Amino acid sequence: MIEVVNISKHFGTKLAVDQLSFTVRKGEVLGFLGPNGAGKSTTMRMVTGFIPPSSGEARICGISITENPYEAKTKIGYLPESAPLYNDMTVMGFLKFCADVRKLSGSAKNDAVEKAIETCFLTSVAHQSIDTLSKGYRHRTCLAQALLHDPEVLILDEPTDGLDPNQKYEVRQLIKRLGKDKAILFSTHILEEVEASCTRAVIVDRGKIVADGTPAELIAKAPNGSLTELFRKVTTTDTAA
Repeated sequence: MIEVVNISKHFGTKLAVDQLSFTVRKGEVLGFLGPNGAGKSTTMRMVTGFIPPSSGEARICGISITENPYEAKTKIGYLPESAPLYNDMTVMGFLKFCADVRKLSGSAKNDAVEKAIETCFLTSVAHQSIDTLSKGYRHRTCLAQALLHDPEVLILDEPTDGLDPNQKYEVRQLIKRLGKDKAILFSTHILEEVEASCTRAVIVDRGKIVADGTPAELIAKAPNGSLTELFRKVTTTDTAA
């Protein structure tokens, strides 16, 4: 469903992503972990066609994101980091606008909006102005727009960022449910989300993959069975020389 082959990205002289390769299959939830600045968001922006790679290729359901971007993007639901919202719209109005962008109309549009609202637990605020929402509800509204067209692939950048513990639990459970029939790639730096949501995880550092496996496999490799210690072992800290 998601195939990334030797993808790299240069920003001037800085190499942000260094020949990454990985796949995410249907029914798989891949956690994309790494410290800040490891290249997670840059990789996801390339995979979704938001920015072009310097080299390499990404394919969505067998479709090249660079050669056939429009067709590939119809398969993707994307939640970017700090996703934008229109504060003067209601939740319902915003999702209907996003459905129009996705070229949904008539009963299909209404059904898609209602389903997204129900799936993301937005019923109580559906007619509320976005600028009055808490951060948690704003984040769920952003997630709902990614689900409107029932995509085969979900790419989520920090989907639980800024949520309280109850909201994080709900989103993690939602990701697990959606992952049963979709291919999901989501980035995080919260290690507990590996065991809570993922069927597999990769850890990236300085643009390279430094660990890859199921949660059980990663824990087996970890010093003292601690994912935190494995993360510290394979990644570089900000204070390293």
